[in-house]
Amino acid sequence: MYEPIRSKSVHSTMAGTPSDFPHRTREEELDIQLAGHLAALLAVTDELRTLAPSTDLDAAATRLAEQVTRLRGGRTPVRASLTTVQQPATLHERAHALAGRALLVAASRADTAAAILAAERMDAHAAATELTATG
Repeated sequence: MYEPIRSKSVHSTMAGTPSDFPHRTREEELDIQLAGHLAALLAVTDELRTLAPSTDLDAAATRLAEQVTRLRGGRTPVRASLTTVQQPATLHERAHALAGRALLVAASRADTAAAILAAERMDAHAAATELTATG
């Protein structure tokens, strides 16, 4: 009733072998995501340090840079410079959101050091947001 297929499938000849393109493991993908979130948090932290220098932000920036360097296999992150002046409350809200994203990824990959750092930064930025809202 049906004629058997006499040639190879178009899909198998188009794709080639599975080794034609690089594959990353789930852990590698999570490392990339976590490094990206922490690098973005570092950039916002650097902006905040420029607007209102503090030893807490200096220590946080150092720890964030260490974590990003670790996750990127020894490559140091690019540090941000102040491009536009924004309200500190806005920056703290953005930093809080970025720290939350980093915490989620760190928890899913079971990276305790990054999770603790992200949670600490969430708490610090939440407190700073409350201070700027009431003050």
